[in-house]
Amino acid sequence: MKDPIVAEVRKYRKEHTRKFNGELSKICADLRRVQEKSGHVIVRLASKKVASTIQSTKPSRQSRGH
Repeated sequence: MKDPIVAEVRKYRKEHTRKFNGELSKICADLRRVQEKSGHVIVRLASKKVASTIQSTKPSRQSRGH
């Protein structure tokens, strides 16, 4: 079942992407312009460091008897 809201968001996203020929820097610049023009307070939170959950499949030096 298709969600009509998701379909609409995807439609506008595709149109916006076509408008800037898929150039990410231009798309982002336009979105920043729209954001600034909105008059809403923009909050930038500090990024969080995320611990890696990926474990190496390569044996460590200790497990190889060195």
